[in-house]
Amino acid sequence: MSTSGLKAISPVPTATDFLDIVLSRTQRKTPTVIHKNFKISRIRSFYMRKVKFTQDSFDEKLGAILSEFPMLDDLHPFLASLMNVLYDKNHYKLALGQLRTARHLIDQVAKDYVRLLKFGDSLYRCKQLKTAALGRMATVMRRQKDPLAYLEQVRQHISRLPAIDPNTRTLLICGYPNVGKSSFMNKVTRADVDVQPYAFTTKSLFVGHLDYKYLRWQVIDTPGILDHPLEDMNTIEMQSITALAHLKSCILYFMDLSEQCGYTVEAQCKLFHSIKPLFSGKPTLLVINKIDVTRLEDLAPDSMALVQEIIDKEDVQCVQVSCYSEEGVMQLKNKACDALLAHRVETKLKGNKVNSIVNRVHVSVPTPRDDIERPPFIPDAVKEKRKYDKNDTDKRKLLRDVEAEQGGPGVYSINLKSSYLLTNPEWKMDTMPEIMDGKNIVDFIDPDIAEKLEALEREEEKLEAEGYYDTDEDMFDSEDEREAAAMQNSLEHKIQSQSVKKAQKNQARLPRTAGLRTLSELTTSLKKAGYDPSSIQQRAEMLAKMQRAKRKRSEAEADTGMDVDNEGVSESDKEGDWMDVDGEVTPSKRAKGNSGAVIMKHPRAPQSNRQLAGLRDEQQASKAVKLRNLGQRRRNMLAKAGESDRAIRVKMPKHLFAGKRKAGKTDRR
Repeated sequence: MSTSGLKAISPVPTATDFLDIVLSRTQRKTPTVIHKNFKISRIRSFYMRKVKFTQDSFDEKLGAILSEFPMLDDLHPFLASLMNVLYDKNHYKLALGQLRTARHLIDQVAKDYVRLLKFGDSLYRCKQLKTAALGRMATVMRRQKDPLAYLEQVRQHISRLPAIDPNTRTLLICGYPNVGKSSFMNKVTRADVDVQPYAFTTKSLFVGHLDYKYLRWQVIDTPGILDHPLEDMNTIEMQSITALAHLKSCILYFMDLSEQCGYTVEAQCKLFHSIKPLFSGKPTLLVINKIDVTRLEDLAPDSMALVQEIIDKEDVQCVQVSCYSEEGVMQLKNKACDALLAHRVETKLKGNKVNSIVNRVHVSVPTPRDDIERPPFIPDAVKEKRKYDKNDTDKRKLLRDVEAEQGGPGVYSINLKSSYLLTNPEWKMDTMPEIMDGKNIVDFIDPDIAEKLEALEREEEKLEAEGYYDTDEDMFDSEDEREAAAMQNSLEHKIQSQSVKKAQKNQARLPRTAGLRTLSELTTSLKKAGYDPSSIQQRAEMLAKMQRAKRKRSEAEADTGMDVDNEGVSESDKEGDWMDVDGEVTPSKRAKGNSGAVIMKHPRAPQSNRQLAGLRDEQQASKAVKLRNLGQRRRNMLAKAGESDRAIRVKMPKHLFAGKRKAGKTDRR
């Protein structure tokens, strides 16, 4: 886990905000209306729900804080030590422990008061128990004011920590203050560390990144260290000591031989020997900085002897650089990265994992049959292969050369057929067969079709020259075409006008059973439904009489060829409306009088009572009224206006019982 994993922590509210969040959420998420005339079981469950919901809200919020803040025992040793240096692990653990205890106390309070609420005998008693439960929970949370404030400060500081991965390849820069550590880091990485001409400009760890050999490297700039006992070091220096002790890295110990940093060469050498135990097992480089002012060769013999002793005895590499003139900066970076890579590979080879893998790896070597040495064989063609040179006249022609000759990119279109491997190379540019329905179309082409087409064209030219196409008469190639033309003409005669077409399109489509209804069936069904069919029966008999008279007249006209007087048929019978009765044929048009007006239908008998419409008799009507009243009884009891009335009346309207009281009377309350 890196420090970037510590940053996903939600803000920690203060104790007051904590209470506001939980109690307002309880008020919003739980029912708020209860009356003393409810069942006592309902009143108990109402207040028990309030207490349980408040407890769950406290539990959820506190649990989120406890889970998001890391446990020091579960972290990498470097991160655990860094948090101990920055925040004091005793205070940190104590704050989390107090929140854990508060959560347990709140659970116990809720458990006790829910047990008491089960035996509440009135709304007042239950309400008082609920108030006491929420009050005790709030008291417990108010006591956590200091732990919550401390954890919020820790969270804010953690979010500002650099993202340090303790397991990746790392270059660690250390040394006295103001010896050029931050300047070197700004040169080799994209970090922007503040550089000033006074000590302790860098007060915390800074991280930068660089790329070397296609790998990502982490560079850590540490605050300056002074040469005094560990217990006398402050928080800024302890961050450097923590990084040196726990990170597997390459150590770059910076020295300023010009003594512009304010510390002598002797003091800097003494500091190296003091923190030398932290370098054990890690590749170490002694970096002589500011060589643009003073080089190692320019030192006094005593000082040079001290530096040379470190180089000879401690098995460290010495590199001289100048961050001002950038002399030797890149060489230092490359040398440090190579040293760390070699050290990591060596460490892996010494580990137990390598032994377990080597035991399972077997490298086969041919058994020597004789004393002849058999070195690796490289063909002469490969050895003699020349490197491509575009200016060489004898070079092999490449596809990009062809592309350049034929217009370049965007113009040249590659010929994919040129790489086909066929038996005969001449087949490469042949047209590919087209397949339809699983068959090759070429197989169905008449090979003599071109000759036949030429012969047909010559025949047409001969007929045209003889004047065969000069006549205006219709020419038909066969008897079938002639018959089709004749049928088309007869059809045009049949369809005379657009009105006939429209009438055919708009005529009614009735089922076969529509005309099979008899008068007796109609009257029976109407009587069963509670209607009087006498008027319909009279009208049907009148229409049947008119039909019979008309049929007799048409038969007489057909026999004599003359108009016959319609004796015994009244004008009203001649000019009435029409209706199908017992299978009679319906006329195509209504009968009209002399004036052309349509005769009015036979008047129906007026209904005496509209309330009985659709009902068989009074008994059925009274039964319907009883069912209607029974269905409305529930609405009437609740004083609802109708089926769509969904209003739920509140006994205590909010606008009368909420808010501050204004100056004036309070009678309305």
